[in-house]
Amino acid sequence: MKMKTVKRKRWEDIPLARKVLIAVGIITLLLFLIDSLLYFQVNRIIEKMDTVYSSNVNMTEISEALDEVQDDLYSYLSVKSSESLEDYYRSEQAYRNLLGRLNYKITSNPAKLLERKIRKMSNTYLKVTEEAVTAKRGRNVEKYKNLYEETQNLYGYINSYIEELNSQQFRNNSSSYQTLREALTYLEISSLVIMIVMMGISIAILYLFTKEMIVPLTNLAETANLVGQGNFSVKMPETDSLDEVGIVTRAFNTMVESLEEYIIRTKESMEKEQQMMERELLMENHLKEAQLRFLQSQINPHFLFNSLNAGAQLAMMEDAEKTCVFVEKMADFFRYNVKKGMGDASLAEEVEAVENYIYILNVRFAGDIHFTKEIDQGIMECRVPSMILQPIVENAVNHGIRNIEREGKIHLEIREEEEKIVICVRDNGKGMSRERIEEVLSGHAGNGEEQSDSTGIGMNNVISRLELFYDRKGLMQIYSGGLDQGTEVVLTIPKITGGEEACTE
Repeated sequence: MKMKTVKRKRWEDIPLARKVLIAVGIITLLLFLIDSLLYFQVNRIIEKMDTVYSSNVNMTEISEALDEVQDDLYSYLSVKSSESLEDYYRSEQAYRNLLGRLNYKITSNPAKLLERKIRKMSNTYLKVTEEAVTAKRGRNVEKYKNLYEETQNLYGYINSYIEELNSQQFRNNSSSYQTLREALTYLEISSLVIMIVMMGISIAILYLFTKEMIVPLTNLAETANLVGQGNFSVKMPETDSLDEVGIVTRAFNTMVESLEEYIIRTKESMEKEQQMMERELLMENHLKEAQLRFLQSQINPHFLFNSLNAGAQLAMMEDAEKTCVFVEKMADFFRYNVKKGMGDASLAEEVEAVENYIYILNVRFAGDIHFTKEIDQGIMECRVPSMILQPIVENAVNHGIRNIEREGKIHLEIREEEEKIVICVRDNGKGMSRERIEEVLSGHAGNGEEQSDSTGIGMNNVISRLELFYDRKGLMQIYSGGLDQGTEVVLTIPKITGGEEACTE
């Protein structure tokens, strides 16, 4: 029976995410070890600094305990109460406990010698105080007075020794503290150097770990740039790596091999498609022209108007007032369209056409459109190209407020500014993106309206006729805050004076 061999996983086969994780893990571990070492060293120095002045603190405690013994002894000798006696024994025991911290061995160290002297003299002092207490309890006045005077002398000597020892320890501790401060400063500088070195080592480790990922990706980018310039003979070096870079490299080579052939086929297909589109466009133009001619030959406008008027009279006879008004508005709207054609009209006629159009839509859609206007009546007789306002309002309805949940609002404003006429059509509808606005103003918006729900005059047609009529560009501007922010179309046209196209003031 053959043993199954286990194939070891190579470094090249490890996924990129795991490689980066390993590199970051090693760097993090090194930084943690260095930080732990520095933390230990700093704490050790701080502990030494804390113990520097502990000896002075101890001597201060001993001095305070000695003062308390002397005070309690005096209180007892003066008062001789059980409470004062208890205070004396309590302070005497505390003082003995503190004396246990002092040195009692013979040594050459001056500070230790002073501690030994203080300890021996304090023992003598405590014996004398005890004898004074005994004499007081035995009511031997002369004896305890002499003993108390002796305790005062010993108390003074001990305090002088304590002060001397405190001074020596303070000098020694100041020197030790300065040494520790220098050591701490040195440790800070060393820590900074170590951290800088560690950063360099971390960068080197990260570079070594990521080099084999970055180099192939750089080569891939350079090769892709050459391919983008049309050089399909270049390839990435072959690799058997199983990581993401290896997979992408092999896929890129496979793509380059078939890319040139694909581009040739695509060019041929695009040429054929272009030819077909040109044929379809030509056929569409011919079809539209045929449809127009067919409609013109089949429909007599006078017959249409007469029929609409007859319908209005019939509705009036049957007391259908709303139907009568609707049919009359329809007749006026179509009469204006057919009568004006591509000529000019007054602003008053244009506004009336818009009002008729809004009325027709509100009858159709149950009054969903809220239309308001703000008009300078002094310029209503100015001549403008016909059918320029209604298509803008129609565009606001179809592409702005139609199918929104809130009430649709359209506001028309016409005013005079410095010998120019400013016409604004605002809606509270869906709004327009910057790209869509640029498409409309550049004439590449396309004809998005259905024939059954439009007058057939789009924004491109309005822009073209304005430019032809006034012989200048940039007469229309469109503003929108974005999605659901509404849209405002602004026409700024010259106020023509003189001749047939003059404005009557």
